[in-house]
Amino acid sequence: MIIAFWISVFIVFYTFFGYGILLYLLVRLKRFFGSKKRRQLSYEEMPSCTLIVAAYNEAGLLEEKIANTLALNYPKDRLRLMFVTDGSTDEGPDIVARYPEITLLHSPERKGKIAAVHRAIAGVDTDVIVFTDANTFLNADALLYICRHYGDPKVGAVAGEKRVIIDNTADATAGEGFYWKYESRLKALDSELYSVVGAAGELFSIRKDLYEPVPLNSVLDDFMISMRIAEKGYVIVYEPEAYAQEDTSANITEELKRKVRIAAGGIQSVIWMKALLNPFRFPVLSFQYISHRVLRWTVTPLLMILALLLNIAIVVQGAGPLYTILLAGQVFFYVSAYLGKLLEARKLRVKVLFVPYYFCVMNYAVLAGIVRYFSGRQSVIWEKAVRK
Repeated sequence: MIIAFWISVFIVFYTFFGYGILLYLLVRLKRFFGSKKRRQLSYEEMPSCTLIVAAYNEAGLLEEKIANTLALNYPKDRLRLMFVTDGSTDEGPDIVARYPEITLLHSPERKGKIAAVHRAIAGVDTDVIVFTDANTFLNADALLYICRHYGDPKVGAVAGEKRVIIDNTADATAGEGFYWKYESRLKALDSELYSVVGAAGELFSIRKDLYEPVPLNSVLDDFMISMRIAEKGYVIVYEPEAYAQEDTSANITEELKRKVRIAAGGIQSVIWMKALLNPFRFPVLSFQYISHRVLRWTVTPLLMILALLLNIAIVVQGAGPLYTILLAGQVFFYVSAYLGKLLEARKLRVKVLFVPYYFCVMNYAVLAGIVRYFSGRQSVIWEKAVRK
């Protein structure tokens, strides 16, 4: 029982903190021995690029998104803009159609984002494709920062940074901003060691000739597209100077809805991309993939529960004071999370309690996502989370 407890604690700690510590040490070691810097392109050398924006029923944001897109810095003769509004029933297609600089793709049938993306890519003839969402806004030089990395032929994809705008609202979505800051740091270290483990749909880019269509029932299509490229032996570079800003979810209920479908897509990705679990074929990438993604999407939430139950059983059996202290620490953490939930309901601003609450919600979402995936209830057509 004690051995099982310590194994559970170790894996939980490693998943959320230990990997970050080990990653930092490995990167420092790599710097000590020296590493060759990748060649970056100058402004004059920028590749031809198509920016694809998927916009389903986003009429309320489209004018602002279009203005943001048209303000992006990039050689105009090498940039093509494409908005895909498939399935939209609002005024979105009409809004986009007013801008001759933008290629509009619209089909009244809604088949899901990845089907729309497949259709758009079929008409792309540029060297590079950049994907972004309609509800995110890019910094002016984002495309330049991203595309400069294609000077290295080993680079197959580039992931931008997601920045979550945190307001003063007293709710647990404050934890989302903290989570993404930590994630961004891990991605930067992952990239420096070898490769980012997947890209998020808010902002990422690929070489057009490396694009491989993923199945239409892919839930995390952005993750799958980028990791298929890594599977071919290319690296995914992280570029924090290219960022996409978006608001937090409207409330924790909306955030949970988003996290559950991501978790369902996560377990789908682990099953579909099991080749990446082979360290003999992918020595560094497999280590990064298992440490940064697979553990979070599979066993770690279950081990959190197991560690608590085993800790209680060990204390009941009269083990030493160390186990009593560890149990007290776990109880304190989960009580703090519950207090965060209560304070959120009362609109009381104590953000230090929202972090453990968000952490618990995030891990509950993994369990719910696994159940949803294996029960066949996760549709490829996502229900949008309402944002502030």
